[in-house]
Amino acid sequence: MSVQVVSAAAAGKVPKVDLKDLSPSEAEPQRRLSTAAVSSMAPPAGGGDPEAPAPTAERPPAPGPGSGPAAAAAAAAFSPAAGKVPQASAMKRSDPHHQHQRHRDGGEALLSPDGSVTEAPRTVKKQIQFADQKQEFNKRPSKIGRRSLSRSISQSSTDSYSSAASYTDSSDDETSPRDKQQKNSKGSSDFCVKNIKQAEFGRREIEIAEQEMPALMALRKRAQGEKPLAGAKIVGCTHITAQTAVLMETLGALGAQCRWAACNIYSTLNEVAAALAESGFPVFAWKGESEDDFWWCIDRCVNVEGWQPNMILDDGGDLTHWIYKKYPNMFKKIKGIVEESVTGVHRLYQLSKAGKLCVPAMNVNDSVTKQKFDNLYCCRESILDGLKRTTDMMFGGKQVVVCGYGEVGKGCCAALKAMGSIVYVTEIDPICALQACMDGFRLVKLNEVIRQVDIVITCTGNKNVVTREHLDRMKNSCIVCNMGHSNTEIDVASLRTPELTWERVRSQVDHVIWPDGKRIVLLAEGRLLNLSCSTVPTFVLSITATTQALALIELYNAPEGRYKQDVYLLPKKMDEYVASLHLPTFDAHLTELTDEQAKYLGLNKNGPFKPNYYRY
Repeated sequence: MSVQVVSAAAAGKVPKVDLKDLSPSEAEPQRRLSTAAVSSMAPPAGGGDPEAPAPTAERPPAPGPGSGPAAAAAAAAFSPAAGKVPQASAMKRSDPHHQHQRHRDGGEALLSPDGSVTEAPRTVKKQIQFADQKQEFNKRPSKIGRRSLSRSISQSSTDSYSSAASYTDSSDDETSPRDKQQKNSKGSSDFCVKNIKQAEFGRREIEIAEQEMPALMALRKRAQGEKPLAGAKIVGCTHITAQTAVLMETLGALGAQCRWAACNIYSTLNEVAAALAESGFPVFAWKGESEDDFWWCIDRCVNVEGWQPNMILDDGGDLTHWIYKKYPNMFKKIKGIVEESVTGVHRLYQLSKAGKLCVPAMNVNDSVTKQKFDNLYCCRESILDGLKRTTDMMFGGKQVVVCGYGEVGKGCCAALKAMGSIVYVTEIDPICALQACMDGFRLVKLNEVIRQVDIVITCTGNKNVVTREHLDRMKNSCIVCNMGHSNTEIDVASLRTPELTWERVRSQVDHVIWPDGKRIVLLAEGRLLNLSCSTVPTFVLSITATTQALALIELYNAPEGRYKQDVYLLPKKMDEYVASLHLPTFDAHLTELTDEQAKYLGLNKNGPFKPNYYRY
């Protein structure tokens, strides 16, 4: 690293020391001293503020090789008696104490003709330029790297690789994963992920997730000896996160073969997908897929020579719909479908009502553990996380309208109210509407508040809840986002017109600008906010994943005739079992019924404790 010391005002006053008057052996120690001083000032590689003042380096290093009389001569030549000292303390500082200290130590002193030491003129300014440092900070991220505001340009940042930044890895080029030829360490290429080299980072995230998924790990430990899913060939389409990876590896440990695609084009964690591919799971997913990529990945999971799936695990119904439409003969051979979303369950009931559902299906979404924990408690935390990460906004005093007061809406409203927001609710169901009123929220129509609210959140599972008319009437800088599974709730397609300008702010954050200058902030292009822009609590996903695993085991092992070609709820006994597996985490102790109490209530002492019609 080179150092340039510019002191034009003092150049004519300071006696010059000509290094050629010194022998090479005498000049060398001073060169080492200067290098040491510079090194002490340099910021750490890849970090630090280039504008921040460097620490002082007023004391020379301890004697070492090359010290002795020659070094003493060199030190004398650059002492205050010889003239101005080119040291790190010449950096400008505002603290008067430091200025006095520098004068006392000789950092700002000049030698007058009579031999006395005087203070240098205060108008003298010095510029110290670190050539290598300047070059480093002049570098700008590549076109891809500009998408990321969270990744350091330092190579050392890979040591602290985070899931939130997985989709912004500037080391990746823009080549589509479909055009890459990748193989894992076992030589297999039956996968398609962003970068197989990220597998190690993904493995670390999976190991962390395992610590927060006690029920799934307990199920894996208890059942892997029996292999209840031996022979099962499961094709899945869910969010591919570290938590999903724990589920997939649990299914594998229980004997199943799995092939997987993503149900959302923005929610995949690339490093986790790489870790699964490295472990031998055929995974076809990456963050930022196009619509064409999305269906291509699903087809690659399904259309495999010599491999016939017999179970489906779906989130949203896209995989089920694809097999039903494109591979009807394959669909008839499926033993069971497990669906976990409102949208997917609705599509299953439509098929059943039309008499086109030819396989039994399990509605996991309406199980108590899914509804209360994944929908309510999970969204109560993740709505704030998603909004904070994307907008850095403060919630106190903000006016927010939440469209829908189901379990997701209840969680969102509770979180925002606790943060001091003024929350309005829209709802079509009078029962949910009455709940909102009793919980202290004002029930309105969207048209009544659309001009004044700061945030609009949809969580209905419906379509065109927020239309172009609503978007046109919103105030400047209104934030618009969706917490429902489907991307149909906000009419984003109506915003892709010539008169509107789209401006990318950061990953998953867009400004849509009207001709008059008004702009709205659209998050995740109207897709699921929490899994597109942040993460969700692992513990809650443990509950959902355990429910899904038990549903697959139940449908796969059920004797013929137990389930007909219809949609079923998860048996209450299984719901209670999932909950009981998570209680030890809280050191919770259940009260047991006595024989007399059980007889009085007409219950089995071991459950189920509530009838199917009970509403929790």
